[in-house]
Amino acid sequence: MRCGPLCLFLWLWLCLSYIQAVPIQKVHDDTKILIKTIVSRINEISHMQSVSSKHKVTGLDFIPFYPDLSFSKMDQTLAVYQQIIINLSSRRTMVQISNDLDNLRNLVHMLASFRGCPVPQTRGPDLLENLGGAFKESIYSTEVVALSRLQRFLQEMLLQLDHSTMC
Repeated sequence: MRCGPLCLFLWLWLCLSYIQAVPIQKVHDDTKILIKTIVSRINEISHMQSVSSKHKVTGLDFIPFYPDLSFSKMDQTLAVYQQIIINLSSRRTMVQISNDLDNLRNLVHMLASFRGCPVPQTRGPDLLENLGGAFKESIYSTEVVALSRLQRFLQEMLLQLDHSTMC
């Protein structure tokens, strides 16, 4: 009767001994592939092809842009874009991009933790509360500007991942 827990423990220990950690190179590659996928999804949106990315929308000036990206700055910026995209539209493409950004943030956290960098869990910024008017008045322009900036940020992030990223 007492052999049951011991056998269960030994069986569990045997199973756990064969589990291997995910190599960091795999996480790094998955991160780069996901970035390319998000950029591709943005390119698939038809009206993104015909509008200049230099349009200005009042109220989007708070979106951070850092020349040297650290893991915490990547996470913070991705959180901002995720909240903007959630509020933009209910189209399936936007929902998928938002989900992809969430997955990308998780991969950034994994890369940061592997390198010993503390990345606090960033929640959606409170800055978006002031954007209600901008979203209602010019949702099309807001969408174009936000997506084009996100696309540029992701391309910059992709380049930064190829170099050594700072904490």
